[in-house]
Amino acid sequence: MQAEPAGLPARRLAWNVVDEVLRSGRALDEAFERAARRAALEPRDEALARAIAVVGFRRFGTIRTALSERMAKGLPRDKGALALVVTAAAQVLFLDVPDHAAVDVTVRLARSERPLEHLAGLANAVLRRIVRERDDILAAADPLDTDTPDWLAQRWRTHYGEVTARAVAAAHRQGGAIDLSVKQDPAEWAERLGGTLLATGTVRLTEPGPLRDLPGFAEGAWWVQDAAARLPARLLCPKAGERVADLCAAPGGKTAQLAAAAAEVLAVDRSAARLERLSENMRRLKLKVETRAADALSLEAGPFDAVLLDAPCSATGTIRRHPDVPWIKSENDLDKLAELQKRLLDKAAELTRPGGRLVYCTCSLEPEEGEQQIAAFLARRPDFRRAGVTPPELPGLPEAITPEGDVRTLPHYGGKAFGAEGLDGFFIARLLRASS
Repeated sequence: MQAEPAGLPARRLAWNVVDEVLRSGRALDEAFERAARRAALEPRDEALARAIAVVGFRRFGTIRTALSERMAKGLPRDKGALALVVTAAAQVLFLDVPDHAAVDVTVRLARSERPLEHLAGLANAVLRRIVRERDDILAAADPLDTDTPDWLAQRWRTHYGEVTARAVAAAHRQGGAIDLSVKQDPAEWAERLGGTLLATGTVRLTEPGPLRDLPGFAEGAWWVQDAAARLPARLLCPKAGERVADLCAAPGGKTAQLAAAAAEVLAVDRSAARLERLSENMRRLKLKVETRAADALSLEAGPFDAVLLDAPCSATGTIRRHPDVPWIKSENDLDKLAELQKRLLDKAAELTRPGGRLVYCTCSLEPEEGEQQIAAFLARRPDFRRAGVTPPELPGLPEAITPEGDVRTLPHYGGKAFGAEGLDGFFIARLLRASS
């Protein structure tokens, strides 16, 4: 059997992943993990495949526009064919890959896959034209108007205004840094890992490599967690010995924070597989946590001193790290998610003891999943009130505290305290239940 040309297995993996995401709407990370396990490539090839897939979605708007303007019949309707030209154009436009290699290997990939054979000549011609016109394509691409779907761009303009909407879209183009939460001595770990200590206690890696090879991984000294994702558990203010429920807990970053504070934590998630991964992480971190695979809506437990609800949401606040989100979600998803969040909030309220604390959060930029959700909750639950967040509790992020005392982080927030990488978009509300 003749050996495949160098680079072809990596391009095939990227094509398979993008094809699956476009066909099924499955999250990019999940699709890549499954496909990479099957492909079993060398680390270098796997890294190239991931880079192609990620930039293919991060700049999907630019790529889609460039292709549609240069294909006489428009974009292919077949998702496999679309994935082929998207992954090829991603290399030509945005990756440090020689043009001839990107074009040649794409043609070879098309010829090696029966459903794509008829596209070899078309792909060759279109890609060569994109190579010639690359500068014009990139100059015309706008973060908000090109690389953000119309439904999201219009929403952000309406809710945040033109200037902020553009800043959000530009931040998404930058991607996200790798942030770590550490159990203790964050300044020491920032120095050991060659990272930066952010104002909120997160360690941001400046030269990330394979995480398992970094100091502290095997010993369970830290875990990966975006700087914004660290804030909800921080603002819950867990205390040693308190009974705390973490609802919708997987993958477990917030669970680890609660357990590291010596709280007695019950981590609840409806996915047994995701909960097992959470348990594996807790074992590595040497943290004691009780887990329960259950739908939080039917949970029989409590009452708890504190409850953390990180509710399922559209995840539009995580686009800098999950660039597939805007292209696999739609505005139609919001009503269904908002109804689920409402039910979960009411359940979380039931689980909170009189005098106890409840933190509600979503990694969404959409008001229906944040500000509007809490306004409606407080209107129907007069036994709860806000426990407003104060600037000293949120160092480096004064602009994230709303007039009501909630927290709304946006991807471009942070300035000098967080650098150009910013942080995820989150909404966080801290609530107190009346004592009687």
